[in-house]
Amino acid sequence: MHLAVKKASASRLAALLIGLGTTLAGGASAATLGRIGQDKTIRIAYRGDAPPFSYKDKVGEPVGFMVDLCREVAKKLADQMHLTSLNVIYVPVTAADRFEAIQQQKADLLCEPTSATLARRELVDFSIPTFVDGASLMIRADGPHDLKSMAGQKIGVLGDTTTEQALRNTLQSAGIASEVMPAKTHAEGLAMLDDGKISAYFGDRSILVSLMKESKAPGKLMLAENYLSVEPYALALPRGDEEFRLAIADLLLLLGDLIQCRHTDLSR
Repeated sequence: MHLAVKKASASRLAALLIGLGTTLAGGASAATLGRIGQDKTIRIAYRGDAPPFSYKDKVGEPVGFMVDLCREVAKKLADQMHLTSLNVIYVPVTAADRFEAIQQQKADLLCEPTSATLARRELVDFSIPTFVDGASLMIRADGPHDLKSMAGQKIGVLGDTTTEQALRNTLQSAGIASEVMPAKTHAEGLAMLDDGKISAYFGDRSILVSLMKESKAPGKLMLAENYLSVEPYALALPRGDEEFRLAIADLLLLLGDLIQCRHTDLSR
């Protein structure tokens, strides 16, 4: 990242936190940043089923690109707020209840592959983009290989997500009559594909690459060639908390080199 951008981000962040200190000294609430400073705790919401971005490792610990990024954000925030320590609490969420965790103030940051959409901005605010992915099809090597060949076939997708809506819109626009089979988790969708209950599983390509490694028979699965949508990811945070949103934006700019490096790794 350009040095001038980093310096500007650091200067703006410092000004925000000086203002926070003044607000706290006056006894008024400073929303998320104020609570983090007072409690010396930040709450990170994560998904356990969305590798390589947000999942649990073999011992049950939260890991993945978005989780690691939020850890780095927490470290930078602690430094900027001059906190000797900042406790990180991990809040498990699902695709269905992830935004409720932010709305109900159970978590401060949602650290998983969340697509920033206009409809979702009615529920939460978003950071600057952290990753750009695209949806595609994971298919069986012995089955249909492209979307046009899916007429009359069953296609799985994670339910109640923008990815499901993108699949339905794509099928409708192309005039393809396929049966959409919503899955509760990506693992459930992979199992349906492994067992031949569906002909394809629709999802963000980076997630599909990771899922294939967990298949009962990875050699029998493959990715379709085309991207069928574009999914810009961002961290979700409390709606209307402008100071916190700007602070997170500046911290992400300071972490730009790390984000770019990981983006390159995951895009290979």
